[in-house]
Amino acid sequence: MGTHTPAREYPAPEFLGLDTRVEFRRVAIELLEQLPEGGGTLVVDLTATRSVDSAGLGALMLVQRRAAERRQAVVLRNASDEIRFLLALTKLDELFQLESSYA
Repeated sequence: MGTHTPAREYPAPEFLGLDTRVEFRRVAIELLEQLPEGGGTLVVDLTATRSVDSAGLGALMLVQRRAAERRQAVVLRNASDEIRFLLALTKLDELFQLESSYA
């Protein structure tokens, strides 16, 4: 029985911010649109991401908003402690599922 939720994985850039936010958002939304509406998960892999600035947070929020409109989920995988702290500080940790492969 296939109860597997379709997912797409997308590695975030090393620095998610002003210079990378437009491309990041474009690709992430494209991937969401490949998934079925009302289901599906976009996994943003933050393993290689060293920093996220306010523009990067804005891009993540826009991606999450599009996913919510389509009743899809966004999972942030392997966020560093620094990024987790930033998400908690800005209360954005409540919008995303945080996942760690080290847990």
